[in-house]
Amino acid sequence: MSESKSPIPVVDFGRFLNGGKEEKEVVARQIDDAFRNVGFVYLRNHGVGRGMVDRCFDWSKKFFDLPLDTKMLAPHPPGGSHHRGYSAPGLEKVTQHQYDANELAKLRQDMPDFKESFESGNTTDESQPNIWLPEEKLPGFRSFMESFFPECENLVHGILDALSIALKVPEPGLSPTHSESLFQLRILHYPSIGADELRKNKRSRINAHSDFGTLTLLFQDSVGGLEVEDPNKPGNFKAAPAIEDAVLVNIGDLMARWSNDRWRSTVHRVGIPPSINTSTVNPNVNTEGKREEVTVPDRYSIPFFATANMDTIISALPGCWDEESNPKKYEDVTAWGYVQMRMAALYDA
Repeated sequence: MSESKSPIPVVDFGRFLNGGKEEKEVVARQIDDAFRNVGFVYLRNHGVGRGMVDRCFDWSKKFFDLPLDTKMLAPHPPGGSHHRGYSAPGLEKVTQHQYDANELAKLRQDMPDFKESFESGNTTDESQPNIWLPEEKLPGFRSFMESFFPECENLVHGILDALSIALKVPEPGLSPTHSESLFQLRILHYPSIGADELRKNKRSRINAHSDFGTLTLLFQDSVGGLEVEDPNKPGNFKAAPAIEDAVLVNIGDLMARWSNDRWRSTVHRVGIPPSINTSTVNPNVNTEGKREEVTVPDRYSIPFFATANMDTIISALPGCWDEESNPKKYEDVTAWGYVQMRMAALYDA
């Protein structure tokens, strides 16, 4: 995709990682502006090697190609308090601030998310131990995922350093609030589906939602389908496709609260890719006069979700509020309490 057509800014993060004080400040301002205006930013030269990203997609495809009964040897536990392991299509239902149990059950029944996922986290996270397949079922999968995690972890801490500079947070900045790296590495597979099913809301890939941690990294394949809402025009979504060698980064609800809405936790969704335009969404008619439905191809993505240490109090950061013109908008919450409330809405207990 041409960068000039993207509504999301593209920033060279290599200038921050390798530059001096002035360059770091320039990049920090660019990221700050992107998060204030859009809530998303593409980062080039981000430090996660392309070879590692490509290998992660390869392992993702190998995993999801396994038979269902094999993948179910590493099952996601009931409920959302232990967010690890494999979730089959329809188990998870992403919503935007919907917590009523009856309404959630109805949404899962009427329009389940048509995707499957596997979650893993920091090997030192005792609160949510990882759930792996038996090694012989997919040799090398676990070791690679455990090696990919710190690559993304380091990038998150680099972005936190940039945000600290943008807000003039005194040393050591925001990074220590994430010192336990209670992060989540997710691999996602959206099976192929008839475009008509998505257009008529018979099924969804992921409904419009905001993330609920602090930061999200997203590596996505070339299929497309991710859309980001225009913060100034609710209901108006624009495509956010993959840009070669760039990672897409967005603000989550916790960081929005922490910044007193200086930074936007922007709603986004996954739907019909732009390559399948409105003229081809309807079933085609072949030369024999028979209807042929357009199929949206399989899509793979790799999000990496960051959140602060469990006991971190999320209260408006200095520089993001004042008593007179910009008072605090939210009550204080702990990072863990807020995330667990949102997680509980994703899964049946």
